[in-house]
Amino acid sequence: MIKEMIEKIDRKSDLSQKEAELVMEEIMTGNASPEDMSAFLLALRKKGEAIDEITGAASIMRKHATKISVSAKNVLDTCGTGGDGAHTFNISTISAFVAAGAGVVVAKHGNRSVSSKCGSADILKALGVNIECDTKKVEACIAEVGIGFLFAPLLHGAMKHAMPVRKKLGVRTIFNILGPLTNPAGARHQLLGVFDGSLTKQLANVLGKLGSTHVLVVHGDDGLDEVTTTTDTVVSELINGVVKTYKINPRDFGIEVAKPKDLTGGDTLVNKGIAEEILAGKKGPHRDIVILNAGCAIYAADKAKDIKSGIEMANEAIDSGKALQKLKTLIDFTNK
Repeated sequence: MIKEMIEKIDRKSDLSQKEAELVMEEIMTGNASPEDMSAFLLALRKKGEAIDEITGAASIMRKHATKISVSAKNVLDTCGTGGDGAHTFNISTISAFVAAGAGVVVAKHGNRSVSSKCGSADILKALGVNIECDTKKVEACIAEVGIGFLFAPLLHGAMKHAMPVRKKLGVRTIFNILGPLTNPAGARHQLLGVFDGSLTKQLANVLGKLGSTHVLVVHGDDGLDEVTTTTDTVVSELINGVVKTYKINPRDFGIEVAKPKDLTGGDTLVNKGIAEEILAGKKGPHRDIVILNAGCAIYAADKAKDIKSGIEMANEAIDSGKALQKLKTLIDFTNK
């Protein structure tokens, strides 16, 4: 099966969703040889992944993931692709706590570092969160604390079949965009930052096909896989099955324009300090970009009527101490 599909891709033909599902099933069940898997991933990369191909691959990856059951509606994820190479601090992870502090239920999907020195799993571990909780504990975190961390390696066991090939290839493949599309709690609301502006509309459409409700897929004109504060951000918004693409600027919301160097992080220890300062209420460019991203996330979760209202709620979540309290409660809860 996979050999036929490689030949089809080599002819510059897109696979149907069903064909992509069949190939992904072979990969996820360990039935594809490393050589075939490698040839498939590289052929797809060369042609460029189409919406149906990404949708098919994501749906099979979701099928094989360990499910996290949640009863709450409007569950949010702020997991991005990573890979922007900008070495910022952990913006989307801190934004998740701010959104939770504003009353949004968050199932934060994440992993160790992709492009930075410190990924979401690294920063949470440094802050004291037990990131390796079992599924029942993660479900309890989401239900009782209002935020839980979904550590990808523990929940995507079938990925072990693809990992050696991915490491050997050492280049971006479709797997680099599948993580944020495969939240094990089935979050239908997302703020999803991507490393390439051409992906915003594409992934918003994929998430629509996968059943998402309200999603903002974003890419900063400065290259960030976040809503940036240095310049414009491209936003592809999926709402009620329709995708619309537009640009936003920090000035639209009264946020000061930052310089790229204002947003850089460092190693895990440095990023831990930045996270603690922001949640303790320290003003400045670090807080500004978190507020902007958290505001967009709160809006994506349908907790605010627009981004501006989301930003107001994000500010209140930090200033009231609720965002910091969410972190403290999660630390206590995961270590019990």
